[in-house]
Amino acid sequence: MPRIERILETALHVEDVERAKRFYETVIGLTPLFTDARLAAFDAGEKSILLLFKKGASTTLMTLPGGAIPPHDGAGTLHFAFAIAAAELQSWEDRLGANGVAIEARMEWPRGGKSLYFRDPDGHLLELATPGVWPTY
Repeated sequence: MPRIERILETALHVEDVERAKRFYETVIGLTPLFTDARLAAFDAGEKSILLLFKKGASTTLMTLPGGAIPPHDGAGTLHFAFAIAAAELQSWEDRLGANGVAIEARMEWPRGGKSLYFRDPDGHLLELATPGVWPTY
């Protein structure tokens, strides 16, 4: 069977691309790779990309010089986790607090990992997770 290497892209759908872009760039510290009125793409570390699509702006076939991207969209609040070093957990908590981002919950996992949960401006649940959350992490 062919092998999956990793998840390359994670996509969220947001009300205001510019507002979301500012949050992920200034609070989370991600490097923007591409931005237009419909989409902001970020380097999310370890060859991973975070895509922020404007809600409702990708519901038709997008034809580009190299091919086409099928329609897609999303609704509701979604969840994903950023992997962080255990030694940086407190620094992240301090950074979030300094930016007015409330920690919604904390978790200590049976394998020794720890997680902080908080929301982005669109209400998506974000997690900062240290090693020890999963058998593979």
